[in-house]
Amino acid sequence: MRIIEYDAAAAVRYAKKWAHRRNPAYYNFDELGGDCTAFASQCLLAGSGVMNYTPTLGWYYISLRDRAPAWSGVEYFYNFLINNFKGVGNETGPFGAPITADKVGLGDFIQLGNAQGKFYHTLVVTGFRHGEPLVSSHTVDSFDRLLSSYDYYASRAIKIVGVRTY
Repeated sequence: MRIIEYDAAAAVRYAKKWAHRRNPAYYNFDELGGDCTAFASQCLLAGSGVMNYTPTLGWYYISLRDRAPAWSGVEYFYNFLINNFKGVGNETGPFGAPITADKVGLGDFIQLGNAQGKFYHTLVVTGFRHGEPLVSSHTVDSFDRLLSSYDYYASRAIKIVGVRTY
């Protein structure tokens, strides 16, 4: 197994292309609680090129009925990336580290949460304006939206460190 660099520019290009529409290769999760994390996963795949096909704990998408929870679930997405960084389970695919939102770079991810500690929205960082992250997402479709324009109680961020592949 080897580690390759995450292509953040490819993730941002994907976000720019698909932020205001849906890629027909993937199911639109808007009617199943929101498409934000599925869109983030698509961006992550564009920048990593490697999925992790471990049942239940991996990160992959074949179809609506054949996918890992981490593909479209906010908490599962976070847990996969952080646990994959630690080397838990099958280590293929992208991995990340928890950071504060002020440390994010292009192609990294920010998740928004409420006062009860539930994280409910995943955003991909696609730019910066005066040092503030510009983010893109689905569910409420946006591209290069100021992070400060969202109403949220808490945030957490994931720095994509690399990708493990064979």
